[in-house]
Amino acid sequence: MLTEVSSRWINFFRALLIAAATFLVFYPALHGAFLWDDLLYLPGNPLLQDPARLWKAWFLPGSYFEYYPLEQTVQWMQWRLCGSATFGYHVTNVLLHFVGALLVWRLLGKFGLRWAWVGGLLFAVHPLNVESVAYIAELKNTLSLPPFLLALCAYLDFEEHHRRRDYLLSLALFVVAMLCKITMAAFPFLILLYAWWKRGRLGLDDFKNAAPFLAISLILAATTIWAGFLYTQRDPAHLPLFPIGNGLTHLALAGQIFSFYFARFFWPVDPLPMYPRWNIDPTSPLAFLPWLVACALFFVLWRRRETWGRSALLGLGFFVLTLLPFSGLLSPSYMNFTWIMDHFLYIPLIGLIGLAVAGWERLQSRLARPFRAVSTGLISLVLFLLTVEAQDVAAVWTNPTTLWSYTLVHNPGAWLAHYNLANSLRDQGRFEEAISHYQTSIALQPGYDWTYNNLGLALSHFPERLPEAVAEYREALRLQPHSAEAHNNLANALTQMPGHEAEALGEYEAALRERPDFVAAHYNFGVALSKISGKGSEARAQFQDALRISPGFAPAQEMLDQLPR
Repeated sequence: MLTEVSSRWINFFRALLIAAATFLVFYPALHGAFLWDDLLYLPGNPLLQDPARLWKAWFLPGSYFEYYPLEQTVQWMQWRLCGSATFGYHVTNVLLHFVGALLVWRLLGKFGLRWAWVGGLLFAVHPLNVESVAYIAELKNTLSLPPFLLALCAYLDFEEHHRRRDYLLSLALFVVAMLCKITMAAFPFLILLYAWWKRGRLGLDDFKNAAPFLAISLILAATTIWAGFLYTQRDPAHLPLFPIGNGLTHLALAGQIFSFYFARFFWPVDPLPMYPRWNIDPTSPLAFLPWLVACALFFVLWRRRETWGRSALLGLGFFVLTLLPFSGLLSPSYMNFTWIMDHFLYIPLIGLIGLAVAGWERLQSRLARPFRAVSTGLISLVLFLLTVEAQDVAAVWTNPTTLWSYTLVHNPGAWLAHYNLANSLRDQGRFEEAISHYQTSIALQPGYDWTYNNLGLALSHFPERLPEAVAEYREALRLQPHSAEAHNNLANALTQMPGHEAEALGEYEAALRERPDFVAAHYNFGVALSKISGKGSEARAQFQDALRISPGFAPAQEMLDQLPR
């Protein structure tokens, strides 16, 4: 009894250590600003103000570019509570990450690992996890992890005790995880991998048990893909396409990506939101070297599958299966600017962490007592260094200027980092610096219409450079003729250039054809019309449309009040 009570207190203090380490790592980012896609998910998300937001999130796929209804529901609640104050969003991510770390400990403990809590601590402080936690838009990662791990734990309980309630609980928790993020779809393959690890073979019952999980994953994955397709039909993607090449190129890239992520786990120094994109030459045998190494490793581990090799295959299999969607076998949009993103490792890291903890325990069991103390000291030092590195990285994820300046120090060829930094500088009124970074971004990637559009916005702050701004807007429209923003901005510039009033009105009309609910375009169109004799009634109609779409839009009401009756 005394031993049991003592063990509980020890585990309590271990949990406190994990909590303290998590807070220490992410404290610098708690007051961080909205970054990158945060603006897309929150302040710039039109659905947040929609009274039917929750209905659309759950029952109208395509109302947003992702079908993650549970994540969108939590974001809606956060927005209602926190608004544009970022502290609450960061606290939510940090708390969910801490819960995830505790559940990593619980999961590893179910495999009989005495040092499973170290695995939880390692997950909490690993620098490659900073992006998932400090980046508000990655709520989908931190929110999906707890139900995912609880579903795994429940399934392991089912395998151990054959209780139907454990199976049903696992299935329900898996659905919850999938409603947060589609990449949880690897779950049915993970439980088959576990069944093989436990019994050394797969039977018909194993496939029957995995079938409902697979059906759910396919249904929700198909729903998410269909939702994305419907959304892009209304709002076409603006990112330029980066051709990767043929099937051999994809295969070579996949091997290199797997090896890169694997190496980064052991050397997570200077994590970046955008890593340099290397060249792939499928005609070179060296391009496939990672696959040769992987095959040799698999051969060795398979030969040892009756002993330690089986556990190694379990950990590596977990890593590979959960990382597979981000391996380069497909061409997702982020590969237009980088092959690698740290937040894709949030779940795959757990397999490598389990492997590392199991390997360390095996080493400890073979060392003499004095050397065990040395080994423990070295592990403590490694965890301390990882904590320091992670805290430094969290300090980078505090504001856009800091984040993208840091990125460009390590990856000066990142065209999207130049673009994002330029946006931040423009928001601060540092227009000359912004123009320079926009121009660098265009030189590196001339196919992105938003760079030309935003360069035009920066140039428009200098009256003598309005003709240059107009040229940039026209180039944006050449690349993306359906851009309502570019039509509106071009019209705004033309209204400031004598003799172009009629053309400006035509551009406002084009903007509203592309997006009838574009409040700013209605307002700007109304202002332009109000300056033309005899157009008062048309101006009034535009201001009324703006107020109908956004009843609290004060500038439209002020202009409406000033119009003669």
